[in-house]
Amino acid sequence: MKILVLGKNGQVGGELQRALSPLGALAAPGRAEVDLSRIDQLRAALQQARPDIIVNAAAYTAVDKAESETERTQIINADAPGAMAEEAKKLGALFVHYSTDYVFDGEKASPYVEDDPTSPLSAYGKTKLAGEQAVRQSGAPYLIFRTSWVYAARGANFARTMLRLAGQRDSLRVVADQHGAPTSAELIADVTALALYRARQAGGESLCGLYHLAASGETSWHGYAGALIAGALRRGMPLKTGPDTIQPISTAEYPTPAKRPRNSRLSCAKLEKAFGLRLPHWEHHVNRLLDQWAAGCNSA
Repeated sequence: MKILVLGKNGQVGGELQRALSPLGALAAPGRAEVDLSRIDQLRAALQQARPDIIVNAAAYTAVDKAESETERTQIINADAPGAMAEEAKKLGALFVHYSTDYVFDGEKASPYVEDDPTSPLSAYGKTKLAGEQAVRQSGAPYLIFRTSWVYAARGANFARTMLRLAGQRDSLRVVADQHGAPTSAELIADVTALALYRARQAGGESLCGLYHLAASGETSWHGYAGALIAGALRRGMPLKTGPDTIQPISTAEYPTPAKRPRNSRLSCAKLEKAFGLRLPHWEHHVNRLLDQWAAGCNSA
């Protein structure tokens, strides 16, 4: 089985190379070889590679910058996934794609399920939703995983930013009225591998579809920052900020170019039932990340 992973240098793409390699012959071309902003080149590359599974972990994820780069965001987040899915249909390949909690407006009082109405607030959310729709309309067999608050040991993310700032400042101000579940790229990649294995066992397209994929439990950005900093201090990492000096603020007190949903909680019951798994609490992988960073800090 030939697996093609796009977005290999991203947070999820990096973990996918580890998690998917036992399933088959894996290729992960870089942007120099396959540029998602050049749709004709992208189509030609897929036809040349002729994979059995195409996994698209590439995306335009600079949420605020997307407000002023709408054309490029549209091409990468919507046009390219649609083209990939169309090529997957021609090849008879399964297409795997990742989407986001930002397809919702965050006004629901409970966790979102897959068939809840979408109403994105930002250019990023709108283009990711358009990408979902293009994949679903392509006729290709697909797995779409909507996830939230993604982080990894590599790349730019909230966890890295908080620990960097906590090492520089005596106090921090963090938004406390947006809620979701921090979800590690490691978890996303491992669940993707299990889903592909189960789908292959089942045969056909019975397990294909749209699923929510996030860690269990919930917190706010403020609560997430507190857990990160408290955990880092317990591991002996040198920080100036402590959990008691993280000030909770409202979304209104931290204006950004792009609007964020206040409720980013995703119900993953459909995923857990379909693939026979139980998603870990968000603190589990946060602690794994802190252990890794602390080991690197203490060995330096």
